[in-house]
Amino acid sequence: MNIRNVAIIAHVDHGKTTLVDELLKQSGTFRDNETHDERVMDSNDIEKERGITILAKTTAVHYKDYKINIVDTPGHADFGGEVERIMHMVDGVILLVDAREGTMPQTRFVLKKALDANLKPIVVINKVDRENVRINEVIDDVLELFIDLGANDEQIDFPVIYASALNGTSSYSEDLTTQKHTMDPIFETIIKTVPAPSGDPTAPLKFQPALLDYNDYVGRMGIGTIKDGTVKVGQMVSCVRLDGSIKQFRVQKLFGFTGIKRIEIEEASAGEIVGISGLPDISVGETVCLIGHEEALPILKIEEPTLQMTFGVNTSPFAGHDGTLLTARKIEERLKKELERDVSLRVKQRDAESWIVSGRGELHLSILIENMRREGFELQVSKPEVIIKEIDGIKYEPYEDVLIECPNETVGTVIESLAPRGGVMSNMKAGDTTTKLEYVVPSKGLIGFTNEFIILTKGYGIINHTFKEYGPLTNTSVGERKLGVLVSMENGKSTSYALGALEDRGIMFIEPGVDVYEGMIVGENNRDNDLAVNVVKSKNLTNTRSASKDHTVVLKRPKTLTLEIALDYINSDELVEVTPKTFRLRKKILNTELRKKEDAKK
Repeated sequence: MNIRNVAIIAHVDHGKTTLVDELLKQSGTFRDNETHDERVMDSNDIEKERGITILAKTTAVHYKDYKINIVDTPGHADFGGEVERIMHMVDGVILLVDAREGTMPQTRFVLKKALDANLKPIVVINKVDRENVRINEVIDDVLELFIDLGANDEQIDFPVIYASALNGTSSYSEDLTTQKHTMDPIFETIIKTVPAPSGDPTAPLKFQPALLDYNDYVGRMGIGTIKDGTVKVGQMVSCVRLDGSIKQFRVQKLFGFTGIKRIEIEEASAGEIVGISGLPDISVGETVCLIGHEEALPILKIEEPTLQMTFGVNTSPFAGHDGTLLTARKIEERLKKELERDVSLRVKQRDAESWIVSGRGELHLSILIENMRREGFELQVSKPEVIIKEIDGIKYEPYEDVLIECPNETVGTVIESLAPRGGVMSNMKAGDTTTKLEYVVPSKGLIGFTNEFIILTKGYGIINHTFKEYGPLTNTSVGERKLGVLVSMENGKSTSYALGALEDRGIMFIEPGVDVYEGMIVGENNRDNDLAVNVVKSKNLTNTRSASKDHTVVLKRPKTLTLEIALDYINSDELVEVTPKTFRLRKKILNTELRKKEDAKK
C-alpha cells in the first residue's frame, strides 16, 4: 500500500481540527449512515468546549490508492514537546495559516520544529472566505518566516493551497471564485509533495514511540512510526531503554488507525503509524528492535517542565460537600496514572498530603486540574511558580517569546505594565488600528499578567507566548497581586444586606445566599491590604417602621472566576479550592487572628 505520513501544524485556532474533519468527510472515511460530531478529533470535553487540541491524535484517510496518516498536533505552546516528537513520526507537514491573522508566535514555534526535522512543508491559507482577509500579505509573512528560520531552498519552494475548512472548499488559486466544494487539491498535493516513508519492510525491526497512551485494559502503549521491518502480535522483541539497558517483551496488542477509530491489527510494517502494548513502562524515545539486532535510534528530546504548583488534599471546612474522591491515596493514584500518559509532567511527594506537580505551563497544569475536578476529585492548589535551574553554580530561569496585538490607544499602558515584569521589547509594528509588540519576558513575569492584560486592553488585546530558553536569573520580583482581598471572618450564608454594605470596599466574587467559611476570599479590596469582613450579617428586624421607606438592595454583578483566572489571581499565601461544582479562593491560614499574627511577623 502507498503510505503518506503528514502532520498538521498551526497556531491555536487557525482551523487545524476543522480541516481534519473535512478531509475525513470528503475522503469517504465516514459511511453515509454514520453519525459524527463537529471537530471529531477533539475527543475530550475540554477540547470541545475551548476549541483547542490538547493531545496529538492520529487519523488515517484512504484517498485513491493511498493511505494518508494525518497527525493533528496541539497548537498551544504548553504542548510543544508533543509537536517536536511528532515531527519524528511524519515525512511532511501541512502548515495552516489564517488568511487574516497571518503568522503568529506558535506558527513560528511549530514551523521551526518541522524545518529542523527537515520535513517537506505544504502551506494552506485557511479561512479565505472571511472578511478583511490579507492573502498576499499573509503569503509574504509566511515566506519571510521561512527565511527567518533558515529554511533550505527546497523547503522555501513550498506549494500553496487556499481553503475554507469550515465550508469544505479549496483551490490552487487565491481567486475566491475558483473555490470548489472539494479537498482534492490538498490530497493531491500531499501525494505529490510528501515523500513515501523511507523504511525497509524486510530489514530488522526498528520502532520508536513518540507519544504515549494508556487505558485500563492494555495499560501503557507507545505510539510511533515503524522505521524498518515488520512487527506481529505475539512476537518477542527487545526494547533498548533510555539508560542503554535491554529488556525483552512480548507484543500483546497492535493498534492501527483508520478514520478516527483505533483498530486492533495482527501485523504492521515499515512506514505505518501504530500503537504497541506489552511493556508496562515503555517510554518515549526508547527503541523496539528485533532480538539480536539491538541498535538504538537517536533519543527523542522531551521538553523539561518550566512551572510547578502544589496539589494537596482539600482541608477547607467544606471538604467532602461536592466531591467523592478526597483522600491523599486517591489523588496520588490519579497523578501516577497521568504520568503514564504525559511525559512532560513530573510529580514529587512534598508531604503526606501534598505533591509538587511540574508541567510545561499554566494551561498544561490547569487542564489536569480541570480533568480531575470533572472526575469527582476535590483538591487545593497553590499559586504556580517557575522552576529555577542551577548550572555550574549559576541560577537560570525560563524566558518566553511574547507576541501582543492591542488597540493603538492601549499600547502605552501595556508597555508600562511589562517593564516592571522584566519584559524587553524586540519589535514594534504599528497598524491603522492595532499595534503588534514582540517581547522577551521571564516566565515569572507572565504569571498573573493575562488577567491584567484583559483589563488594560478592555478585552480587545490578543496575547500569545511560547517558551524560548533558560536564561540567567533576574531579580525582578513579580507575580504578586497589587491589591488586597476581602476575607470572610465568619461561617454562614452571605446576605444581600452585608454585601450591599461592602460594595464600596471593592469588587465582590460572591452573590447573596452563598455558603462561606472563615478565611474564604469573597472579594477584591480597593486598597493594597487584606480586610476581614462579615458577609453573613443580616439586618436587625425591629417592630418600628423606619422613616425612609425600606428599599430593595440592588447589587452589582459579582466577578466570575475561571480556573485559569483564579490560579493567576492568588498570591503565595492563598490557595484555590477546586471541587466538581465550584472554585473557591481561600487563605492558607483560615483563622483570622492567627493570620493577623502571621502578617505582623512579616
